[in-house]
Amino acid sequence: MARRKITRRWMLNNLSVIITMLLIVEIAFAAAVRSYFYKNVEYSLEKRAEGVSATYMDYDLSGGLANVSRTFVDQFPEKDKMEMQVLDGSGNILISSLGFAPRQESMPDFAQARSSTDQIGVWHGRNSAGENVMAYTSVLINKDGGISGALRYVVSLTPIDQQLWLIMGVMFLFSVIIVLFVVLSSSYFVNSIVQPVMEIGRAARRIALGDYHYRIDKKYDDEIGDLCDTINYMAGEISAAENVKNDFISSVSHELRTPLTAIKGWGETLRHVDSSDTEMVDKGLDVIIGEAERLSGIVEELLDFSRMQGGRLNMKFGRMDLLAELSETVLLFRDRAAREGIDLQYIEPEDLPPVVGDRDRLKQVFINIIDNAIKYSDRGGRIRIETADMSGRVQIVVSDTGVGISKADLPNVKDKFFKANHSRPGSGIGLALADEIIRRHKGRLDVDSEEGVGTTVTILLPAAPAALSSQEGELPLPSPPEK
Repeated sequence: MARRKITRRWMLNNLSVIITMLLIVEIAFAAAVRSYFYKNVEYSLEKRAEGVSATYMDYDLSGGLANVSRTFVDQFPEKDKMEMQVLDGSGNILISSLGFAPRQESMPDFAQARSSTDQIGVWHGRNSAGENVMAYTSVLINKDGGISGALRYVVSLTPIDQQLWLIMGVMFLFSVIIVLFVVLSSSYFVNSIVQPVMEIGRAARRIALGDYHYRIDKKYDDEIGDLCDTINYMAGEISAAENVKNDFISSVSHELRTPLTAIKGWGETLRHVDSSDTEMVDKGLDVIIGEAERLSGIVEELLDFSRMQGGRLNMKFGRMDLLAELSETVLLFRDRAAREGIDLQYIEPEDLPPVVGDRDRLKQVFINIIDNAIKYSDRGGRIRIETADMSGRVQIVVSDTGVGISKADLPNVKDKFFKANHSRPGSGIGLALADEIIRRHKGRLDVDSEEGVGTTVTILLPAAPAALSSQEGELPLPSPPEK
């Protein structure tokens, strides 16, 4: 239906314009050719009349026009082509080259010749027999300057009309050929557009129904081809997003299930434990509190991700001591690292230049990176945290001797929901969120890793200008750098 509508609309629009233009051209050309031929006939009659009129005075006119009219007719050489009539001063036919007296009929050309200054008259139309003719009348002037009569030439325009019809027929045939060519070429052109559009429509419906692996064959390197590339790219992106969504749902479901199972299990255990067994009660409460905090962290991470996606990740920038926030974060993880048998080394410099940033968000980044280092390290591993002043920039390096990341997964570790190691806890959001926060600070977060050796995360942040105000809330939000 769509194809028929587009084809019909295209044909109607194109053909109506082309046929109208052809009709205008054909009518204008026919009128010009007709005028040219008629003018030639008139010119030819005019020359004949001028020749006879010039010699009129050489004849013996004592007996009047009737005496010389026979001479005019006898000397007329083109009796087979046209009729010559000699008229008296009142317009009556004295003699005709046809050899018999023709029927007296209206002669507008004679009346025009008598009244005009050049003393000639031209008329073409249908005679009494219905034939299309042209009549040319030239007045004969006597020696006294009066009108003694007139010469009238009548020629049939039927041969000329036949030639005109022949020319019109050829032009009509030529126009039909043009219209057929336009129809064929337009049909091919419309099909070359409609067929790919219909294929794109079918592909879009299949993609909408979940067939994300369907692709369109690109046949033309033009706008239609670009549209095919765009649809194929869209299908790939949707497929990737669908896979990420499924992985995310699976990962988050697992992350939520583990603490919920622990809380439920210990809750049921505490319900039946003897109240006098304080050690068991304390242990159960510690597990419940710890898992609740873990749930809270996952929910908060999801909320931050939602804010980041919606462009609502607000930050309060101000001049801050980065070293103080990093030291406080390291202190939070020392006991946990010790419990898990991991050596946490913190190389604290004497001084670092201040930076312009959101202290809570930067602390969130440090927590995420150190937490990942502990999660992906085994007992007996080592985590090293050190900072350095890089002349206008502050560098924080967190390296571990954990499981590492493969070369294939390394380029994707900062993508949303991506997890290089599904055996370790985590939603795959934290590093993407940390990278976004660092970018908002006009900084850079790099990850370097080797599978089985360990991972190094390097953060670079611009140092605060020396003259910058220390009042929080007065600093504009820096625009994120281009990716």
